[in-house]
Amino acid sequence: MKIVCFGPGPLFKGGISNYNTSLVKALHDIPGIEVEVVSWTSQYPAIVPREFIDKSSKEKFLDDTIPVTYVTNYNNPFTWSETARKIIQANPDKIIFQWYNAQQGLPLSFIVKKIKKALPSTEIIFDLHFVIPKENSKIDRFFTRMGLKHPHTFIVHAKKTLDELKALFPEEKFVETFDGQRDWHKNSRPVLRLYHPVYDIFKPIENFDKEKVKQELGLRPYVFLFFGFIRKYKGLHNCIEAFKILTERRRDVSLLICGESFWNTLDDRKWNVKFKKWLFSIAKKLFLKKEDDENDYRPLELIEKYGLQSFVRVENRFIANEEVPKFFQVSDAVLLFYETATPSGVESLSYNFSLPVLATKVGHFPETIIEGKNGYLAEPGNFKQMADIMEKIITHPIDRTNIDQMAKKFSWQNYAKAIINDGH
Repeated sequence: MKIVCFGPGPLFKGGISNYNTSLVKALHDIPGIEVEVVSWTSQYPAIVPREFIDKSSKEKFLDDTIPVTYVTNYNNPFTWSETARKIIQANPDKIIFQWYNAQQGLPLSFIVKKIKKALPSTEIIFDLHFVIPKENSKIDRFFTRMGLKHPHTFIVHAKKTLDELKALFPEEKFVETFDGQRDWHKNSRPVLRLYHPVYDIFKPIENFDKEKVKQELGLRPYVFLFFGFIRKYKGLHNCIEAFKILTERRRDVSLLICGESFWNTLDDRKWNVKFKKWLFSIAKKLFLKKEDDENDYRPLELIEKYGLQSFVRVENRFIANEEVPKFFQVSDAVLLFYETATPSGVESLSYNFSLPVLATKVGHFPETIIEGKNGYLAEPGNFKQMADIMEKIITHPIDRTNIDQMAKKFSWQNYAKAIINDGH
């Protein structure tokens, strides 16, 4: 069986690139499966003022045995045709598209229609990281419908995502399957109800000296980790507000913040960056609700405002792949006090390092976090309750073997097998 995985290749930053890479590796390990990657060269409109290429990591996770072709430029429609031709020439049995940005509905709709016409026997699968965009503007909903009306089959990682899919296409019939068995030739669209697998591409450091690293980083005995891109919906401001309350109760805690500010990756002194930001600000005013604009989101300023400098360690930069294990292994719990949530790569990464998760009761978290088994939950917006569960993880620590058992259940191997288990 031949499979093409379309999504950001390992040269890109972020969780979707790691996700696509992990899926490709898992499929590659199955006997009889031939897999290759077709990737974007530019994933977003040119006016988006952000650096998306990973220029920090030395380790890229994919070796030369798996072909990767960088071809698709969002801003160049000629490359959309080239992408379709490339995939058609490969003549795969299945194509798995990573769906994670509504604006990509325009090029992906074009590409998928061409492939469906040329390869009627090839199953086209969209792996949905969301359906309703976090910003949820009208134009995003338009592009989402445009992109999602063409695939034969969907993968969802949470019930919430399936419910949103049904609401987006109320006129259609979706058939849910938990083991991958499906008939995508019928007049309905199968939905593989799976999960976000636990990342295993990041290997724990052997003989890790936790106390030594704590000392090097200036951390206190109990360490809470915020990891990943700093964006408003991820609720770093919630973490700092709750952590402030915790420091009023006890002095043996630290907050470790690791990640770059999402909209602060380019040199603002350059004229082309200034021009991009100006155009982008106009687009946001036209299409985004005011509360979704992150231009003035500066949660790190709360650290100085509350006098928390001695309690907080900040690594405000993109964390290279080879550095990731250190920051998870030195921590005692991960904070996901999100305002809105789709299945989280940081949550899955936490379980890879046997770390419990403290999260808000939003999105999929009530589905994946079992109180006292792999973490604790707090009501969104309730800083006191967030501080309470931070203290609870110290006074009532979670048995890490529970988390390890969950990690085995949510493996990439099982995930990949479900994708190819279509009965044909």
